[in-house]
Amino acid sequence: MRDNTHAATAAGRLFVLFAVCCAAVAMPLTFTGPAVGLHAISRALGGSPIALNWVTNAFMLTFGSTLMAAGALADSFGRKRIFLSGLAVFAVFSAGLAFAGDILWFDVLRALQGIGAAAAFSGGMASLAQEFDGAARLRAFSVVGASFGIGLAFGPIASGLMIASFGWPAIFVLVVALAVIALIPGAIFMKESRDPAASGLDWKGAFSFTLALTALTFGVLQAPESGWGDPLVIVMLLAAILLFLAFGLIERAVARPMLDLTLFRYPRFVGVQLLAAAPAYAFVVLLILLPVRFIGIEGMDEIVGGRMMIALSGPLLVLPVAAGLLTRWFAPATICGAGLAISAAGLFWLSRFPVGSEPVALIGPLLTIGVGISLPWGLMDGLAVSVVPKERAGMATGIFSTTRVAGEGVALAVVTAVLSALTGTNLATAAHDQAGAIAQRLVTGDLQDAAALLPSMGQAALLQGYSDGFSALLWLLTAVTALTALVVFLFLGRGGETVGDLEEEAELVAAMPSDEAGLRQPAL
Repeated sequence: MRDNTHAATAAGRLFVLFAVCCAAVAMPLTFTGPAVGLHAISRALGGSPIALNWVTNAFMLTFGSTLMAAGALADSFGRKRIFLSGLAVFAVFSAGLAFAGDILWFDVLRALQGIGAAAAFSGGMASLAQEFDGAARLRAFSVVGASFGIGLAFGPIASGLMIASFGWPAIFVLVVALAVIALIPGAIFMKESRDPAASGLDWKGAFSFTLALTALTFGVLQAPESGWGDPLVIVMLLAAILLFLAFGLIERAVARPMLDLTLFRYPRFVGVQLLAAAPAYAFVVLLILLPVRFIGIEGMDEIVGGRMMIALSGPLLVLPVAAGLLTRWFAPATICGAGLAISAAGLFWLSRFPVGSEPVALIGPLLTIGVGISLPWGLMDGLAVSVVPKERAGMATGIFSTTRVAGEGVALAVVTAVLSALTGTNLATAAHDQAGAIAQRLVTGDLQDAAALLPSMGQAALLQGYSDGFSALLWLLTAVTALTALVVFLFLGRGGETVGDLEEEAELVAAMPSDEAGLRQPAL
């Protein structure tokens, strides 16, 4: 009888893992799909360069800014409840995107889709943390990482095939199907759980954090068109700074904050957050920029452009699981630091190939970037919940995922602005006061409109200016990724420390008085 009960419990855990994995596959489709379809979406719905930038940023903004709140809600009101509710919202608004009549409504629905995604992601990951312990938990999170990789690897080519066959609205059909598939085993097999010490949502903190990220993203996206000295841009950036300061003060004052600022006393926790932000600059921005370059600038069709992206994201199919297995022999700090260093090498290699290079020549650098980022990818989520007590898994997942997704949203806005500025600088001599407007259109893949603004310039000069700007951007990303690799390696933990050691220390610190816990900082 005991064996049957154990088998039933084990089977239930696998179905819970399956449900979370289906949701994890759907998430990357929501931003790789529109990236591949951006050219088709702009032709159908129109829109300015800023409105087209919001096609991706609206989702990333709401997803990133509500993850911590979703994690707190999961701890307070039930992880299963938040997971299922989030999936339902995500599916409804994903379906609505297929029927959007103009770019404004499309961007609004993308923002609402991001809120549902945040709830599903936080609730699902927090539930997994309750189902599995120790090494099994790390392996479960590695499987989720591989599932995310499936979405990244096949998302571009699947989206390209759907757009070519049925038009851009079809890219959301698969997203809705995966959400529905995840709902069924989640509703049947996921056990409800919550943090008994949770005291509800920190509404002031959630509101100030969301407003801060919104102001920052809006200011950075507006700057290339209006200029960094524009009053609106300055007001938005100053508002972001003040709101982030207000958020910090709120979190220090409330009894049960969304973001436990005392955790930043520990170098290991800081290392985990830096690790969370690293893929944004080393990998995720390329998922958006490269399809725009391949399809909008270099003239590939959606299928060929999607096929090119497999080289970048394909390693995520298997290597996150392999990274979980490597922790038996290597410390997480070693695996993560080495992976980021490999990604930095791939970024530098990619910078050597200008626009118009033979597609086959890009396979090597794209694979190198993908291989490098896959190693920390398989460990990040497991490490995130290892640095806090098990009961605060929702908070840990929320903080880590917020750092990762909000970092991706901010990184995308910043990198887009930097690419626009670099391209505009390259074109300034020939295009004069039109350089900024031309650069904005090139960055969104609209070569035809860019050429129409200054017909006398010629496409060759436009492509050269964009290509040089893209290469310079990759040099910057190389430097940032290499520096992050070094800091993560130093901060993440001691040489032979395992995830189990991290979990034991987190529980020990949680049991200490606050003053004593604050003094217990691990050595680098």
